[in-house]
Amino acid sequence: MFVDLKDKVRRLAEPVVVAEGMELIHVECLKMHTRWIVRLFLDKEGGVTLDDCSVVSNQVGDIFDINDLIDGPYTLEVSSPGFDRPISRDQDFLKYRGSPVNVKTGSKIDGIKNFKGHLVDFIEDDGQKIIVMEVAGENYRIPQAEIIKANLADNGK
Repeated sequence: MFVDLKDKVRRLAEPVVVAEGMELIHVECLKMHTRWIVRLFLDKEGGVTLDDCSVVSNQVGDIFDINDLIDGPYTLEVSSPGFDRPISRDQDFLKYRGSPVNVKTGSKIDGIKNFKGHLVDFIEDDGQKIIVMEVAGENYRIPQAEIIKANLADNGK
């Protein structure tokens, strides 16, 4: 359900975001006790303003309501990614090679679920998309399908 909803949110929101001259870099859908929280992270050259977020929020909210996208109450949050920008799309993993990142996986890989290091590469191996991360001098190969959350990190953290 969550993945399906994320895909639907992206398909409906992305044309609005692009039409406003921005890029939809990440979508989160969280089921809370009484409502959904839908988060859209936008970016553009020169940064995203509060007005940008407001315009997109109004248009996308209307589109969600017209399409009856979410059954029940929901909160739509639209923002810029901040310094700890989420990384989820193929082009993000390619763009941020060499950058410090934090990655959380769904299951342990070499005994680890929380990786803090540098993104070395993003490759396709035997039909599977893999990120290569350097952590404390050692390289780890993490299947993209195992990644629950990935984001940019501060160099010192």
